[in-house]
Amino acid sequence: MFKGSFVALATPFMDGAVDEPAIRRLVRMHLRSGTSGIVPCATTGEAPTLEQGEWARIVELVVEEARGKLKVIAYTGTNDTRKTISRTEHAEALSADAALVVTPYYNKPTQEGLYQHFKAVATSTSLPLILYNVPSRTGVNLEPKTLARLAGLKNIVGVKEASGSLDQASLIIRLCGPKFSLLSGDDSLTLPMLAVGATGVISVVANILPREVARMVAAFLDGDTAGARRMHLKMFPIMKALFLETSPGPLKAAMKMMGLCSGELRLPLVSPSENTKKALTEALNRYGVRVRR
Repeated sequence: MFKGSFVALATPFMDGAVDEPAIRRLVRMHLRSGTSGIVPCATTGEAPTLEQGEWARIVELVVEEARGKLKVIAYTGTNDTRKTISRTEHAEALSADAALVVTPYYNKPTQEGLYQHFKAVATSTSLPLILYNVPSRTGVNLEPKTLARLAGLKNIVGVKEASGSLDQASLIIRLCGPKFSLLSGDDSLTLPMLAVGATGVISVVANILPREVARMVAAFLDGDTAGARRMHLKMFPIMKALFLETSPGPLKAAMKMMGLCSGELRLPLVSPSENTKKALTEALNRYGVRVRR
């Protein structure tokens, strides 16, 4: 079972290229901070703008730096089943521990199409697969009944659920059973999702508050619900500020303020507005994080 705080790692760039030293520093930070695993090259990692060689090098670097102490869940999803299979096989060859596979975007498959897509990927690899449901970005919702069918395949072991619906999360847990990992895909909903049975989160805010997110999840899973609630409420303004504009724009700005990376984005994403940067600065300062503008 996948349990704990997994970071949806931002991809640092420098002058248009992947910043390899920054990736190494970020993974080492997570090694020190109680993070359970790294998810490289996903939405927060600006996956649509990464070339295949860049994707492979980032996964290779993360695996190398994680040194078997952190789970590496490589993002391999595309809207082409054959390409997704190829990339998932490549992730397995790079020694990733699992793959995160998004619902195909833009072509909007039916529920049967989703089932056949994920089944084809699952049968092509021995890697554990975590499916990724994010209807606001893909235009299609992976329904709980379809997910329950997929949970019957031996290496489909969990879902990153980002539909924003606690009802859907509850139904997934009812239909898929206790051995299936439900991971929150929305930081602001992690605590309530834990309350209905989630096992952790694939987090954006953990890029800048890794220790705090890990402690919140651990506290809840250990039965300290009051402590987890205090931590959630303290982080909540930052969670919301990171999504004032399209992610990972605000996150990259916050990481730059904290000296974690250059903050550089690839088009079509652009640096967030001055108003968003001001709100981020205020939220981080109130939390107690020292930042520079």
